[in-house]
Amino acid sequence: MATSGRSALLSSTSTGPKSTLESSNADEEDGQNLWSTILSEVSTHSRSKLPSGKNVLVMGEVGSGKTTLVAKLQGVEEYMKGRGLEYLYFSVHDDDIDDHTRCNAWVLDGDLYHKGLQGVAVPVDSISNTLVLITVDMARPWNALDSLQKWAAVAREHIDKLRVPPETLRELEQKLVKQFQEYTEPGSAEDGTPQRRSEEEESVLLPLGDNTLTHNLGIPVVVVCTKCDAISTLEKEHDYRDEHLDFIQSHIRRFCLQYGASLIYTSVKEMKNLDILYKYLVHRLYGFPFHCPAQVVERDAVFIPSGWDNDKKIAILHENFQTVKAEDSFEDVIVKPPVRKIVHEKEIQAEDDQVFLVKLQSLLAKQPAATAGRPVDTTSRAPTGSPRTSNRSAAANVANAMPQSGQTSEGVLANFFNSLLTKKAGTGGPGTPGGGNNTPGTVRKSGSKLGLSDVQAELDRISSRETDSDLSNANDTPATDGQDT
Repeated sequence: MATSGRSALLSSTSTGPKSTLESSNADEEDGQNLWSTILSEVSTHSRSKLPSGKNVLVMGEVGSGKTTLVAKLQGVEEYMKGRGLEYLYFSVHDDDIDDHTRCNAWVLDGDLYHKGLQGVAVPVDSISNTLVLITVDMARPWNALDSLQKWAAVAREHIDKLRVPPETLRELEQKLVKQFQEYTEPGSAEDGTPQRRSEEEESVLLPLGDNTLTHNLGIPVVVVCTKCDAISTLEKEHDYRDEHLDFIQSHIRRFCLQYGASLIYTSVKEMKNLDILYKYLVHRLYGFPFHCPAQVVERDAVFIPSGWDNDKKIAILHENFQTVKAEDSFEDVIVKPPVRKIVHEKEIQAEDDQVFLVKLQSLLAKQPAATAGRPVDTTSRAPTGSPRTSNRSAAANVANAMPQSGQTSEGVLANFFNSLLTKKAGTGGPGTPGGGNNTPGTVRKSGSKLGLSDVQAELDRISSRETDSDLSNANDTPATDGQDT
């Protein structure tokens, strides 16, 4: 039936008038043109829209500023830090086609216990749409190299566990190699567009260096050195010099060469290089044009895109080395400073002044009376020496005996206070004694009820009484002068 019907259709068509054939052919051509137009419009519209499902996997040590960095890219000031695996995003907008999308940002916890959560952020079907970002804390540069090697090994381990088909992984690796070889420095044209390679240059690609892309992960890697504002602190507190900073940079750049990674120094505190980081991320993930050249002059704002660096450019840093060598071990030069032990002293609360004075008064009341006012026992403490002594006056004997006694006499106190009063006397003229009419009797010590004249009179009375007592004791002693031995 089908064959006969098809034959009848062909016979009727061939035997029909010529005008009918021409009209049917014209209708078919119009239909094909219409479908071609629709397909081309749909294809063009689908290509113009920004792709979704792009991922940035952020890795790094605890406290290296991973979440803060992504929050700044997102434009969020207040955020909550989580544990395990955090999800953030930053917006991507294309002004040419007036389209926008979201780029997923997964922040992996710095504890290796949570490294298994990478499968949520980077499943096997989205590995070609993923970029790895490793943060390095420049406030602790002695951990920089170990941290980079550790997290790169974590990423490699995860990619191996995904069991990506070998042909797919090979294509991704070759794509990275081609991107590295085809990198061109942005030109100095007025429009700021990168220099275009000629057809001969595009067909001939330079070979990679010996240490370039030896650890190809198949996905782009960006190394971000955070907290670069701490470089000034390293110079002040740890005596870092320019050669130490160049030594750190050279080792980080060698690591980046091995993985074909880009390097950028940022500072969230000073908002430094954050705009360059954002533009470079959307350039690598969405193919946006990128016109920022490499920056190696400023030590805290370094930017080296993937494909720009090589061993010869890194060797330029070694020319400034004086006390270190390029082949020195990183751990031997950048030494971790000793940990300062914080001693938590127990806080002692001071008691009230009045309570303290009451306790002091009770302690003084329990002590025995002072011996300063006791009379001098000259009989028990007589000076020893030769029985024949020169003929001295009684006053001289008393004066010599006073320093040898273990007690402080009232006469010494009287002389001491007399000297003070003489120095602090009023306007009675030089050499005038403290007592007398020239001493201002209205001068009083704070809290004292006696004037200077009253004090002087009392001291004179004590001094005269002490002198009379000493003289009488000296006269009672039998003289030995003139006696035979």
